[in-house]
Amino acid sequence: MKQHPLILAMAASAVVLTGCVNPDGTQNNTGSGALIGGVFGALTGAAIGGRNHGGQDALIGAAAGALAGGLIGNSADREQEARLKAQAPQTYERVDQGTPLGITDVKALAKAGVSEDVIINQIHNSRTIFHLSAADIIDLRDSGVTDKVVNYMIDTQNTVGANTAAPSTVVVQQPPPPLPVETVVIAPGPDYVWIDGEWIWAGSWVWRAGYWGHPPYGHAVWVGGRSWHDGRGWHAERGHWR
Repeated sequence: MKQHPLILAMAASAVVLTGCVNPDGTQNNTGSGALIGGVFGALTGAAIGGRNHGGQDALIGAAAGALAGGLIGNSADREQEARLKAQAPQTYERVDQGTPLGITDVKALAKAGVSEDVIINQIHNSRTIFHLSAADIIDLRDSGVTDKVVNYMIDTQNTVGANTAAPSTVVVQQPPPPLPVETVVIAPGPDYVWIDGEWIWAGSWVWRAGYWGHPPYGHAVWVGGRSWHDGRGWHAERGHWR
C-alpha cells in the first residue's frame, strides 16, 4: 500500500500540467477541476486510511474531491463565459460558431481571462489568418495578449495559409499610392523575417502593413511585392515565399 501516495502524486502532477480543453478549443475548467480534485482527494484519503484502509479511503476521497473540484471548475467556466458574453458579445458569438476571429476578438478573449493555449486553439480551429502590422503587434501586447499568442498570430500565414505558389499578377489602370514610411519593431523571435508592407489591389488599392513572418520551410526566401507600368496599365504582383 505504500506505493499509492507516490503513484497518485505523479498522476496529480500530470493533471495539473495538462488541464482540460473542450473540442471547440474553449477552456474546460469543469473537467480540470474534477480531475485535480479527484486526484488530490485520493491522496488525502490514502494518507488518512494508512496501510489498512488506504485503498478504500483513497476511492472515497477521489469521489468527494472530484465532486468538489468539478463544482469549482464549473463555476469558473460559467464566470469566464458570462464575462466574455457581457464584455464582447460579438466575440462570444464568433467563438461559439467557430468563425474566423479578428484582432479585437483576440484582445477580448485575453481580457476575459481566457488562457493563451485556449486562444491559440480557437485561432487554429477557426483557421484564422492574421496579417499583423507593427502597430497591431504593439497594440496586442499593450492589451495584455501574451507573446506566445502574438507569435502564433504572426505565424498563421505560414501554418494556415502559407503561399509558396507562383504569385498572380493583376493589371489595373489606377496607379498605387506612394509607399508610407513604416516602423520596424523588434523581431518576436529568432529566425523571423521582416516582410515589408505593400499595396494590394482588391477592387481598390489596400495597404497591407509590414510584419514579422516566419519562413514556412528551410531556406525559404521572401520576395517582396512589386508594381510596374506598361502599355496595358499598372501590374501588381504580391509578395511570396520562394
